[in-house]
Amino acid sequence: MDVKKIFENNQKWVSEKLNIDENYFENLAKGQTPEFLYIGCSDSRVSAEDMMGANPGDIFVHRNIANVVSNLDLSSMSVINYAVKFLKVNHIVVCGHYYCGGVKAAMEPQDLGILNPWLRNIRDVYRIHRAELNSIQDEEAKYKRLVELNVREQCVNVLKAAEVQLAVRERDLQVHGWVFDVSTGKIIDLGLDMDNILSGITEIYKLK
Repeated sequence: MDVKKIFENNQKWVSEKLNIDENYFENLAKGQTPEFLYIGCSDSRVSAEDMMGANPGDIFVHRNIANVVSNLDLSSMSVINYAVKFLKVNHIVVCGHYYCGGVKAAMEPQDLGILNPWLRNIRDVYRIHRAELNSIQDEEAKYKRLVELNVREQCVNVLKAAEVQLAVRERDLQVHGWVFDVSTGKIIDLGLDMDNILSGITEIYKLK
């Protein structure tokens, strides 16, 4: 796809929206009230709005390599703070995906330069769950399981955030862990017990 085609597609999209609702963009400009914060991977094959069947304004989206939530990443922390405190989202989704290049790279003992400190977040996930992962003989199955465990640990990191804990307590904010299967197009809910996970970290991370 070249740049000219992108602008042609944009004009077509604008016309389609206006044919349905002549005030579509005027209303869109008035503000946003998304129900969801979506934290996903930057992979070009994974589009949150498309796979969720969502429209502009439905989802507040943050994406980075391998859907990492690090307390040292000002971007991630700012997005969570804004979405929870000001947009008042009721759901936070951390969504990984199978065949993730970032997770794959983290499994390999290579020097990847500037990527090293970022991928260390995923390597830490491997370290935490190494007994389970090392027991998996099939490399593809191990790779997919690390994708799932990475989602779990990033959900834990979301729950560590002060504003998230307060919102869980005050308005029952919910955190979800999903995986997108690129080979089938389906979203898989990992069924994480967030209440149990939160209770397990409250001794250290819970706010009074």
